[in-house]
Amino acid sequence: MKAIVYEEFGNPDVLELKEVEKPVPKDNEVLIKVHATSVNAIDMIFRSGATLLFGVTKLMAGFRKPKAKILGFDASGEVDSVGKKVTKFKKGDLVYGAAQFPGGNAEYFRIPEERVALKPTNMTYEEAAAVPDAACVAYSALIDKVSIQEGQKVLIYGASGGVGTYAIQVAKLFTTEVTAVCSTDKISNAKVLGAKEVIDYTKEDFRKNGQVYDFIFDAVGRKKIAYSDCKKSLTKKGIFVTVDLEAVLFKYMFKKRVIGIFAPVNTEILDFLREQIEAEKIKSIVEKTFPLSETADAHRYYEKGHLKGKIVIVVTNRE
Repeated sequence: MKAIVYEEFGNPDVLELKEVEKPVPKDNEVLIKVHATSVNAIDMIFRSGATLLFGVTKLMAGFRKPKAKILGFDASGEVDSVGKKVTKFKKGDLVYGAAQFPGGNAEYFRIPEERVALKPTNMTYEEAAAVPDAACVAYSALIDKVSIQEGQKVLIYGASGGVGTYAIQVAKLFTTEVTAVCSTDKISNAKVLGAKEVIDYTKEDFRKNGQVYDFIFDAVGRKKIAYSDCKKSLTKKGIFVTVDLEAVLFKYMFKKRVIGIFAPVNTEILDFLREQIEAEKIKSIVEKTFPLSETADAHRYYEKGHLKGKIVIVVTNRE
């Protein structure tokens, strides 16, 4: 099968299209014939070999050389075969999901059964591939970690990116009081997705406008904002949730006012997301697609930042 392989850490130039052996699913795994996969921040971390979370990322990705030579964590496609202990899926099922370890930048990808679900019927493969990792982060932040109620105010920082676009929609399931923070050219997108208010961060700093929120969700990370400079923008019992995982270490200092996310991906959450998608309450914003052979260009595009949704890699394997 064809796959994008990297033998060493570095910039996108290390990514090469090669012919590799087709994987065989383990007893509990589903082998997916990949139609599309998406680009996530974790791909950049693994590819570059960055040391984050006090070395945990190196432990996962490898120290001197990559452990997993194929990137890509989520995918949508068709079940090619299943392991002997798999009971929920069969050959030919149209599915989407995400693995704990990469391998999706290829024509075939094996994922544990408990991390796969049937694909939303009203989405293309490209739209479905954008969902698992990013939407599950939004789910974890706004459903699993906190309990939003109607009337409570939620602010989404980084509302135009992959996680942020889903976060607006997930928050909107529970309250109409959703404020999005993004740049000028992304305001219309945020409003279409359901934000009641939109703050243009190039013109206004939400931390200085006197407004307070019950929940602030930092969907960007990389220490762009922190709890310490958002305290005045939170209500007395307000909670700061962030994708910056190092915040997990600091939550104990602030009791439970800071929450970092280790986002789970499982069939239950993916089924919930599929139900909301098929009810037209959640949709994917795919900014740009690239063929598998141009995965390096997809990484370069991603690393420019200021995205308007998700970057998706199309795997032309639909014969």
